[in-house]
Order: sequence, then structure tokens, then C-alpha cells
Amino acid sequence: MKYTHRYIVAILTLFMVGCDDYLDIQPEGKVIPETLEEFRAVLTKGYDVFPKQKSRVTYRADELILDENSFDFPVYKDIYTWEDANPDPQTGRYPYIQMYNSIFYANHVIEDGAAKIADSQEKNQLLGEAYALRAYAHFDLVNLYGKPYNAATSSGDRGVPLALEIDLEQAFVPVSVEEVYSQVIADLEMAQSLLNVSHYESGLNYRFTKTAVLALQARVFTYMNNSEAALQAINGALGLNNSVVNLNETLTFPNLYTSVESILALEDVFSSNLKNSATISSDLLGIYDQVSDLRFGLYFTEDDGEYIAAKGGEQEFKCSLRVSELLLLKAEAEAKLGSLDAAKSTLLNFMQNRYESDYMATLETTINGLTASEFLLELYTERRRELALEGHRWFDLRRTDQIAITHTVNGEDFYLIENDPRYTLRFPEDAILNNPEL
Repeated sequence: MKYTHRYIVAILTLFMVGCDDYLDIQPEGKVIPETLEEFRAVLTKGYDVFPKQKSRVTYRADELILDENSFDFPVYKDIYTWEDANPDPQTGRYPYIQMYNSIFYANHVIEDGAAKIADSQEKNQLLGEAYALRAYAHFDLVNLYGKPYNAATSSGDRGVPLALEIDLEQAFVPVSVEEVYSQVIADLEMAQSLLNVSHYESGLNYRFTKTAVLALQARVFTYMNNSEAALQAINGALGLNNSVVNLNETLTFPNLYTSVESILALEDVFSSNLKNSATISSDLLGIYDQVSDLRFGLYFTEDDGEYIAAKGGEQEFKCSLRVSELLLLKAEAEAKLGSLDAAKSTLLNFMQNRYESDYMATLETTINGLTASEFLLELYTERRRELALEGHRWFDLRRTDQIAITHTVNGEDFYLIENDPRYTLRFPEDAILNNPEL
């Protein structure tokens, strides 16, 4: 992504020092932003510091095998074995304060930018992006540290603190999962009312647009199991971008930030150190038709009898939201709403872009013969195939069946049992020490 810093933006850095609050704000610098361009630089910083949490939690799921001989083995070993209570000091940390850091920059634009910037479409676009970035950060936070959304229990399930203003005296106390989701939805609605750009060119498409907000709404409502609202958002987003890479015509990665499928290219969802410290699990490899599925040879490379990722690990693979996810979410929403024929049609129309053309007749016979429950299982498997290594698997497990997983390290088996409480992360220890409310 291209960042231009023409100004020294003043800015306040968030860090954990207090006894009562987990966030304190310390001013640094002397230049206070006043203009549209200066506030754009503030929000660019907010985008820039958005962390790589999806890359880290991938090791908690079932897509990768940790390489015990890799340089980064100590960083990932306790993540891989779900040792959250007393991890080795070398263990990589899950992002927490970094998320609130990103939120801080968004809040600075929302609070001060709204008052100082002259009215214009560019101002509205900037404010809309700030609301969307704040929503995305809170959404990811609650899906890391809060329980999965359950309409029956969400009002009593503990979520995460909401940071909605810059207030030195604010006590940051976790609110319910329901409250976090309500705020996320409210921020996305505000963003939708302000945004006026539907598409940014490659290199600037880390920024939120009208299309990206609709796509994020689709994901949020899907996690809430609100299929009607999800389908409305999906159709709105697809009305702005419905382009899909056809691998029969162009054998190129669909998740590149330059792809026609790209909607939001903010995150590095599969970092290079993750790529260099893992091989692909037999469980993931086993769900592909290695002959007819064109993704298999594209996504994975054989190396000395093992398969490694070819799909991620470089900056060109920045990918937060893309069209293929929307199509799979659309089929899911249609199936849950009882429109099974429509769901099958949506899925098959997508699959013709991923499988050899000669194989489609077989796929059509198989898919059309599925019952509603069988179809959802196949749809989730197809979602795994398409979105492999893009940071979705851990969150999909949380919102669906929370299966048992076994990981082996140095000959010892470690177990994540079905519906294990460790499907929800503990708050980081330093956050707990600095904020007893956690």
C-alpha cells in the first residue's frame, strides 16, 4: 500500500501504563492536524498500525503443521498448542493494544476532523472511512477476546471494551458481546451514510469504500446468523463489484491486492514468517480434488514430500475482503433462508471459476443432489478451499461447530476439545495487570 506522509502528525500514542485504565494517552509532537490532508495522514497512520492478528491465529486452527526446526518455532509453539495461561516468554503476542491504537487514530479523525475540516465530499469520505476502520477493529477484537455471537446469550456474554472517544479519564471496562456488535453495526451504518467512493485503485485499496463497508456488513451479519440482513448487504456489495477470477482463463491468485476481486486490501493475513515456519496439514490438503480443482496447484507447492503455501507471504497478498467471500456468504444466506435451489445455483456459478470445465457436469450432479444439511456442509468445505490461509478458518470454527483439533509437537499430542473455552482468547497478561476490570 502507498502511504504519503507530508506532515508530522501529532499524535498521541496509546500504551499500557496505568493501574486503573488499560489505556493511557500520552501526547507526542507539536503539530496538531487542521486540514483535510493532515487528517488524511492521521487516518493513514490508523490503517498502517492495524495489526496482523489473522496471521497469528491461523496456527490455532487446522490448516498448518508447525515446523519444529524453523527459526520461529519458539514464537509459535505455545500458540500452536493453545498454551494461553502460561506461555513461554518468547511466544508471539496476540494483538490487543495495537487494535486500540488503530481505533485511536480513527477516533481522532471522527472527533477533531468533523469539527475542523470544511464540508466537502472528501471530508465525508474520510469520516466514513474512520467509522468503518473503528468498526472493523472492534469487530476483530470481539471475535478474538469475546465469546462467539449467540443471540440468546450475547447480552450477558462478556465482550471487549469499547473505545469511542478520546478521554483521558475514561475507564475502559468490557461491555457485552451484544453491545460491541451493536456499536459495530452503528458505526458501519454511519460509514455507509458518509462514504461516496465505491472503488480505490490498487495501492490505495487499503482504504474503506462503499463496497467494502457493505462487504464488512455482510460478514458481521453472517457471524450474527442474521441471514436476511447479510443477504441485503451482499447484494448491495455485488452490485458494485461482482468480478471473479476465472482460473480456467487466467491461472492467477484471486487474493492479490491487484485482483479484480479485491474489495479491501488492508491486512497481511498470512505473513512471511508464518509461511516459512509451516507446512500444509493433511486435513486441508485432503479436501481438494487435486486433479480437477485448479486452486490446488496454485495455492500449494510440493517441497521434499511436504506441501508449503504458495498463496501468501508477500505484500502482494494483502487481502481483507474480496468478491469470492461474498458469493460464498450469499450461498450460505440463501440456504439458511430456505432458498436451497438459489443457494445451489450461487455456489455452482462460483465453482465454475475454480474447477476444470470438464468436471462441472459431475459437480452439478453432486451439488444438486444434496439435502439442505448436506449442502451447508459442502458449502463450508468449499469456503475452506477458497479462503485457505486467508485468516478465516479460526473464526469460521468459532461461529460454526468448534471442532476438536489435535496438534503434535516433538512427539507429544496437544488437544483442543470440542467447544473448548480456548476458542475464546484470554486478554493479554499485561492488559490484565494494567486493568483489573479485564
